[in-house]
Amino acid sequence: MIPVFRIRLLWTLLLTGGWGACVGEDIPRSNAGGDEIPPAHPHEEVVNGSGVNMPAWVSEPGGLTLFEHVTTYARLRAQSDYRAPTPIVSRSLSDLTYVQHRSIAFRSDRAIWREELPFEVQLFHPGGGNNDPVQIHLVKDGRASTIAFDPTLFEYGDELRGLDLSVAPQAGYAGLKILYPLNEVGHLDEVVSFLGASYFRLLGPGQVYGISSRGIAVDVASSAGEEFPDFVEFWVVRPGDQSKSLTLLGLLDGPSITGAFHFQLTPGSELAPTVLDVEARLFARTDVGKLGVAPLTSMYLHGTFDRGGDEDFRPRVHDSEGVLMHTGRGEWIWRPLTNGDGIRLTSLRDMSPMGFGLVQRDRSFENYMDLEAEYHRRPSKWVQVEGDWGAGGLELLEIPTDSEFNDNVVASWVPDELLGAGESRTYRYRLITFDERLDSEILSPEDRAQSLAQVTRTRIGWDALPGQFNPPPRTHRRVVVDFNGGPLQFLPPHAMVSAEAQVSSGEISNLSVQVLPDGGRRATFTLVAEEDRGADMRVYLRLENQAVSE
Repeated sequence: MIPVFRIRLLWTLLLTGGWGACVGEDIPRSNAGGDEIPPAHPHEEVVNGSGVNMPAWVSEPGGLTLFEHVTTYARLRAQSDYRAPTPIVSRSLSDLTYVQHRSIAFRSDRAIWREELPFEVQLFHPGGGNNDPVQIHLVKDGRASTIAFDPTLFEYGDELRGLDLSVAPQAGYAGLKILYPLNEVGHLDEVVSFLGASYFRLLGPGQVYGISSRGIAVDVASSAGEEFPDFVEFWVVRPGDQSKSLTLLGLLDGPSITGAFHFQLTPGSELAPTVLDVEARLFARTDVGKLGVAPLTSMYLHGTFDRGGDEDFRPRVHDSEGVLMHTGRGEWIWRPLTNGDGIRLTSLRDMSPMGFGLVQRDRSFENYMDLEAEYHRRPSKWVQVEGDWGAGGLELLEIPTDSEFNDNVVASWVPDELLGAGESRTYRYRLITFDERLDSEILSPEDRAQSLAQVTRTRIGWDALPGQFNPPPRTHRRVVVDFNGGPLQFLPPHAMVSAEAQVSSGEISNLSVQVLPDGGRRATFTLVAEEDRGADMRVYLRLENQAVSE
């Protein structure tokens, strides 16, 4: 896998790259018999938040599946004008601060399926910015029932006493979360939570919340302004008594797009990651300017590459430290994240990508020193592409921030083919949690696993020695990239590993490879960039003309 860098004369490092791809499949509008999927059955209906009558019996023998019903709702909804959701809470609830809203806690003894199943469902109280209605339905034996809002499911903090916290019973909730004994038998942990717009977060064993996913992204970093579609309804299917996976369906709605989402959740274990299989059936209400598929959202404040100010005792503050991509050609690309002076938008072009993700590689507490945030335990998340996504680019947005409480990184697949009004498209992918490396125990088949050496450190500084007489100009930069793992761990120190480096502008000199104490390799070189021009660079290690690193 080849790291790609952009170096500016302000000594910031911006990695870019170049390949890409993605065309979604048309959604089948017919069932197995070849007929168009009809609307919901007219009998035994209940009116729900989708604005479409929903059959209480949602999966009759020989009839439509629940997902086909939700797909029908999404298609019909896209054929009508968008209606923004009406906030469901009082002004007092809407104005709650983050801390105040967190003082409203779901009562664990009232959890859905409590002590009945390995899985448990808890609900989020509306308010504090999450004020739009989300309908939650439970599905058991083919029948769906809606959970009306019930204030007795929650405990309210003393600081909320006297405030109007009323919510209409038919209004629903703000979202939901699924719990499972992820880390030890008999103890339930959060595995996935859905809260706010189309955001959701996923956890693997031993991890704490960090990076987020979204159902879809629309017009990210666009002059038209970003659109945030919402998950407006969820259907949670009761699993079997000993089931190790759970099915959840979601209905998404926004000004320009609707969607039906099928989620299959398989919590991780000591030997396996948490996996969320996703099928997204999208319907365009209007022309979609820029579609972002399988979006990932994260935070990067500073790392050892671009160290923070002297006031912060922590060497690293970030949820993710780099973007990883596996191209359709089988190449692995690594690009460190940065927090620069301006907004940066990078596209890694490709055809039929195999996967991408945002990664928290450094798992050592000593490199973060944060006992509360536990950044060393934040998840890495991988999008394993299913099917051919065609031509496009992995788009990375980096927004400057001076606060670790602001998400400032977005990565998503942007297809070249626009999604026009009245058109539909399906994307299938697998979301996988992991720590520092995607090895064969995490990804299958094995040809999708990461077997090459990977970047562990990147440094850039002035190419001068301490106390050097007549040092070079400060435009001469020393670039240091350390690689570890993969084939390097089996090579003797005398193996003839060399480096390959390319630059789009400027000159590279003094390229060399050194052996690290742990058996890894360090590639180092001098870059003299052209004034007022950026430099795109590609660096990797090879042995006998064979790439041995990303």
